[in-house]
Amino acid sequence: MSALVVTVPGFLTTVQDLGRPGHAAAGVSASGAADPLALRIGNRLVGNDDGAAALEMTMVGGAFRFEGAGVAALAGAASGARVSDRHVATWRPFTVKAGETVACTALSGGARTYLCVRGGLSVPSFLGSASTHLMTAMGGHQGRALIAGDRLSFGTAAARAPFSRGVDPAALPGYRRGEPFRVTEGPQAAWFAAESYARFHEIDWRVSGACDRMGIRLEGPELELNAPRELTTEGVCLGAVQVPPGGLPIVLFVEHQTTGGYPKIANVIAADLARLGTLRPRDALRFEPASTAAARSLLRAQEVALDALFD
Repeated sequence: MSALVVTVPGFLTTVQDLGRPGHAAAGVSASGAADPLALRIGNRLVGNDDGAAALEMTMVGGAFRFEGAGVAALAGAASGARVSDRHVATWRPFTVKAGETVACTALSGGARTYLCVRGGLSVPSFLGSASTHLMTAMGGHQGRALIAGDRLSFGTAAARAPFSRGVDPAALPGYRRGEPFRVTEGPQAAWFAAESYARFHEIDWRVSGACDRMGIRLEGPELELNAPRELTTEGVCLGAVQVPPGGLPIVLFVEHQTTGGYPKIANVIAADLARLGTLRPRDALRFEPASTAAARSLLRAQEVALDALFD
């Protein structure tokens, strides 16, 4: 069985798949890829199932030596990747010979990129998933970010062949950087002063440097409640925009806590969740109201467009 060896780990590289939904009652959030659309596309490019485990690189890529020949793809932010003396394009499958190294540099045009290999990465499953949950040190490779010397075996390749060409994900609705994030009304939206609720949708917010896989903190004007109130702790979900007492929103991300006591003004729609994973510190973003019916329609359109990439 072939494998890759980490020679340079990059800033933050972990093993991720599509996560472990269904365990929130036990206090375990789904985790998984921060940009699941990029992971799914990368896996399809090499002939894997959508949820095969891959490497998620954040901000700065790493270098990975292949012990045997393989087929790989990079999906997500541009990584300046090279294999030996040749440049490797993003969103396109490529071959790697035994002993060659896939070397990436600082990422541009997004925060994360995924290295998918044919057969996926073989790591022990925890609650049905290979994803790394950093906050609890569960899953992935020893529950942590990768370090130099780590060795990851490849799994068994699926029956389908690697895709024959590259793809352009810009055609996917909800996946174009710079577009507003569509949000449905949060369960405590009526708690906020009318001016604050309107301002939430009208201004450009900025991603704070204090963001991670648990939450994306935003910088901007403080949002105020219409009266002092306290919320009984309740379940929270991916994409919920909660507002702590300081008044600055936090978008709950893939390793979010499963319960919380802060009011939630909005929730990012499912079709725009993958784009949260592309955000970098200091990026600007805007929120746009959407109905539940529109959110469902946009998600269906995104799935249709994703399948069309591989027609």
